[in-house]
Amino acid sequence: MHWTCGNYIRPLLQITEALLKERDKQAKWNGIPLLLQKLYEHSHPNSDFSQCQSILKEISPLLSMEAMAFVTEDRKAAQESTFPNTYTFDLFGGVDLLVEILMRPTLMTQKKKQKISDDLIKDCLSILYNTCICTEGVTRRLAERNDFVLFLFTLMTNKKTFLQTATLIEDILGVKKEMIQLDDIPNLASLVSSFDQQQLANFCRILAVTISELDTGSDDKHTLLAKNAQQKKNLGPSRAEVNQATLLNIPGFIERLCKLATRKVSETTGTSSFLQELEEWYTWLDNALVLDALMRVANEEAEQSSTESSDESGLANTSTRTQLPQSMKIMHEIMYKLEVLYVLCVLLMGRQRNQVHKMIAEFRLIPGLNNLFDKLIWRKHSASALVLHGHNQNCDCSPDITLKIQFLRLLQSFSDHHENKYLLLNSQELNELSAISHKANIPEVDAVVNTDRSLVCDGKRGLLTRLLQVMKKEPAESSFRFWQARAVESFLRGTTSYADQMFLLKRGLLEHILYCIVDSECKSRDVLQSYFDLLGELMKFNIDAFKRFNKYINTDEKFQIFLNQINSSLVDSNMLVRCITLSLDRFENQSDAKVAEVLSECRLLSYMSQMSMRMSFLFRLINIIHVQTLTQENVSCLNTSLVILMLARRKEKLPFYLRTLQQMEYTEKYPGFILNNFHSLLRFWQQHYLNKDKDSTCLENSSCISFTYWKETVSILLSPDRTSPCAIVSYIDEAYMDIDRDFSEE
Repeated sequence: MHWTCGNYIRPLLQITEALLKERDKQAKWNGIPLLLQKLYEHSHPNSDFSQCQSILKEISPLLSMEAMAFVTEDRKAAQESTFPNTYTFDLFGGVDLLVEILMRPTLMTQKKKQKISDDLIKDCLSILYNTCICTEGVTRRLAERNDFVLFLFTLMTNKKTFLQTATLIEDILGVKKEMIQLDDIPNLASLVSSFDQQQLANFCRILAVTISELDTGSDDKHTLLAKNAQQKKNLGPSRAEVNQATLLNIPGFIERLCKLATRKVSETTGTSSFLQELEEWYTWLDNALVLDALMRVANEEAEQSSTESSDESGLANTSTRTQLPQSMKIMHEIMYKLEVLYVLCVLLMGRQRNQVHKMIAEFRLIPGLNNLFDKLIWRKHSASALVLHGHNQNCDCSPDITLKIQFLRLLQSFSDHHENKYLLLNSQELNELSAISHKANIPEVDAVVNTDRSLVCDGKRGLLTRLLQVMKKEPAESSFRFWQARAVESFLRGTTSYADQMFLLKRGLLEHILYCIVDSECKSRDVLQSYFDLLGELMKFNIDAFKRFNKYINTDEKFQIFLNQINSSLVDSNMLVRCITLSLDRFENQSDAKVAEVLSECRLLSYMSQMSMRMSFLFRLINIIHVQTLTQENVSCLNTSLVILMLARRKEKLPFYLRTLQQMEYTEKYPGFILNNFHSLLRFWQQHYLNKDKDSTCLENSSCISFTYWKETVSILLSPDRTSPCAIVSYIDEAYMDIDRDFSEE
């Protein structure tokens, strides 16, 4: 049963103080009910709240002690522990009473308006936060009070209470069942414009929860059936999409985020304000560990600065009592940039993608990040780099590592199928792309010609080239390899560009990828998949790339290791299989002497030219997927199998391929099991792709086969005419036919 503040407290008032004291000793309530009784009496509508703060000062240590135990203990042990003080505080209506005290000025008429001091607000918020940490259900209960959640945003206008308010809001929004609507926040635009840059960065932490789709984290794992069914239910834009649009309509919002993301550590505002903020956090968390960590860093910096000049800081030979240590300033800036880059990344993937692209190009986000690359984003770890309690410098959740991953995700979103990707280069590198096109006697890509040179990267190297440099130096077991490969691959995605491929081939990218796949025999499935995808984009239709491949994979032993890696998981390698198949088909139709030479010498092309190998890939690709298990990650296997059959259809060999699949079924002693499954998959393909613009464009661009031809091929394969030599049903004996079964969309 949910009790209101009055339900709890009023019975308390009827109990005599003596009785409460007596019961308090037996129940070990530590005087909390008595203090709440006093608080209630001193917070009536006509009260001036003058006594409230002293009462809260007595309650606060009892709760913060438990909150710190929860924060610093091992999480499992903390869950098994009980926190009697916070439980008692909530049991006797403390949470609801504090909410009432905080909100009372908004409920009073203009004449009777009460003023609550900043210190009282801070104490109320601190106690609420500590109770949320320790007592299950409190955060969820506060989240259900939409009026209170929106009210908290109004407290953020006050700099003195901003930190406490932001922390509590973040906690509440994290458990709120229904995403908050940013439009409902009173005067949102003026609230955001009132924030200084530090507050804006902290506000981004809160915004992250309001603009991200709830299931984004496991997007690839959700079946396409379930996602399609969900899309049919949600006809309008989601709350997250509405919130994204709201943010973009706030004047100057994106510009300020770009400034925050690209400012240098030396440009950060006064040290004193940050020291003050740290003091507030110390009081807020009451955490000796935080102070110990800061003091340790400060001492290390002090020792270092006495022997050498501190880079970019101007802090050398100054007292650490008055100056913030440089490593702390850097970590502070990293934490800010993390939040900002996340918000920009989400907006780049949203419905207003083109609008966001235009703005972040105009506000020079990419050149700004390029200038920060060496000193901040990919800086060397210092011995004193601050890490989170219970973690080490190399674990995936340290701020340094999270910033790198967030940066790589931003580059991936920025480059993916967008002509602005050429802003990742500098003017000299753009000229190089033009020269490659001229030398090969092919037209320059329009996007290269149209790129605004005033918005590209400065300096000796652009961001893409810098990324390639660190990629080659990355240790074999590094968690960055996956994200680095994804970011570079997104630059190549879309319509294949010979100049883009040659730009990367000249910088040794193909040899680096092959070294990782073959020589270091990479074992990580995620990293392998990202390397195969990148290799496919790098080599597609590029005879020079296949020549380089053959030069590197120059022994049968190396080639066998490469094949073993491909065959170990076709879900991971199928995009490369598709690239080789498409490239082979194009090369076979060319009469160029250089192409003929590579065709005859290249192990990879010779291998794929064997019909038995293509059939083996086709059989396995169809066999590893089923309609009920299709996801965004493995649906590419279906499209790769279709590419193999479309190329067969072009050569009028489709009946031969289907007949061979039928024979392979009989060899496996499972007549019909592959072709029935393929029939179901193609029916799903029609449902999934014929309503989607983006997916069809991607299929066209990546294969250079018109989407009309894709659709026609699927229709021919699904023909119900059993006399048609190109219809799947013609190759399934009636006894084994199982094609009419409906697949569930639930």
